[in-house]
Amino acid sequence: MYKLYLEKKCSCAKKDETLDEKLNKTFDDKHLAEFEALKLINHMNANYCKKHRFYATEEDNTITINMELSCPKEI
Repeated sequence: MYKLYLEKKCSCAKKDETLDEKLNKTFDDKHLAEFEALKLINHMNANYCKKHRFYATEEDNTITINMELSCPKEI
């Protein structure tokens, strides 16, 4: 069984009413879990405020969605 986990919730993630539903799933298939994580990451990177960048790491049966500050805008 594979599980998606969000390392930290930024304010945009806290406002996203569907996020918890998407994270509270388990998957029998590793590839399906990776696909769902990538869909979620793409959604977050495209639709959230762009202050952060989201990416995935994998350890054992958990795919963690991590958050880091985006690069500062050029002046």
